Amino acid sequence: MALIPAIIPYRMINRLWLLFAQATTLVLAVLFVLSTLKPHWLPSMAAMGLGDQQISLRGGESSEASVLQSEALPPAGSLREAAARAMPAVVYVFSSQRTRAQTAHPLLNDPLFRRFFGEQGPQPRENGPEQVGLGSGVIVSPQGYVLTNHHVIEGADQIEVALADGRRASAKVVGTDPETDLAVLRIRLEDLPVIRFGRPSELRVGDTVLAIGNPFGVGLTVTNGIVSALGRKQLRISTFENFIQTDAAINPGNSGGALVDGNGNLIGINTAIYSRSGGSMGIGFAISADMAKDVMESLIRTGRVSRGFIGVEPQDVNAQIAKNSQLPAQEGSIIAGVQRGGPADKGGMKVGDVVVAVNAEKVRNQAELLSTVAAIVPGNQATFTVIRNGKPAQLLITVTERPAPRMPRAQ
Repeated sequence: MALIPAIIPYRMINRLWLLFAQATTLVLAVLFVLSTLKPHWLPSMAAMGLGDQQISLRGGESSEASVLQSEALPPAGSLREAAARAMPAVVYVFSSQRTRAQTAHPLLNDPLFRRFFGEQGPQPRENGPEQVGLGSGVIVSPQGYVLTNHHVIEGADQIEVALADGRRASAKVVGTDPETDLAVLRIRLEDLPVIRFGRPSELRVGDTVLAIGNPFGVGLTVTNGIVSALGRKQLRISTFENFIQTDAAINPGNSGGALVDGNGNLIGINTAIYSRSGGSMGIGFAISADMAKDVMESLIRTGRVSRGFIGVEPQDVNAQIAKNSQLPAQEGSIIAGVQRGGPADKGGMKVGDVVVAVNAEKVRNQAELLSTVAAIVPGNQATFTVIRNGKPAQLLITVTERPAPRMPRAQ
């Protein structure tokens, strides 16, 4: 009988523990159901004494702090960072001139190639009112140098540049190069945003690009596309051509603006579009930043661009010329004219010669011949390989400096 008082408390403790365990399980089950179906019925974490602890009531959900952090990240595929880097360095270029009798640019009314002449009024009349043109430009150095197109500021009496941050400044023309349709301006402002040059040589068809400019004068605009083709030449846009083709939407007023890569680096200067209506049709052309940089540095250094010249009128080789000249392929550039007393004439080049190489560098067409000769430092000699009467010949020609292009004179 002495053992009975010790057994009774043990049984009571066991029963109380079971009741506690069942009650706890029931409470947790109710909390789980409420958190799933009616989470707003539950008190806040702070009221529950959880403080800043992170808990997950539903499988895989992160805390509020984690959610806010993920929402701050750019959406997948966003180019916001590239645009943010490049946009401050792209400017509006306003040019004005007193209209006077002049010859309109031949490409202004071309049904296929329309330049970005911006929002301009009717054709100028002699002693007419002031005419205003809109275009774009790119700040390329802290010293205030701005790259744009020659046709944006051609004939302008006054040029003003407006920055994305609202500042405005008058611009001075450092130099222009009509043969590449490039120009360099300079503005005097402090703390200028500057774009970084990219590497156009590393571009590939299909790479993502952004076109930034001031289309139709509506304000700074960014459009997205891809590189459609590289090294486009023989487009009749300028004498020396090396264009990047893109399908990024660009329109009148974008001329002189920036074409940038996915990192916001400058890879081209937007120059022309292929269009039947004057609007974007998904075929735009930008001057390669490599060419633009070379021209810019020459204009800043000397105010002009020095190029090689031999004094010939070259043309492309067609099938009939290739057959008559007994060429192995339809490549090279046939000489249709030779300047009397010029470098080519002195070196023995004749009309009908087909140039197939310069200094052992293959020449496939007229554009390549012009570009290759232009790259030779004036005063140096170069070896030209020609096909004459079906036989190859070597000509040693001393290259001179290319004369400045003749511009139409204002009346």
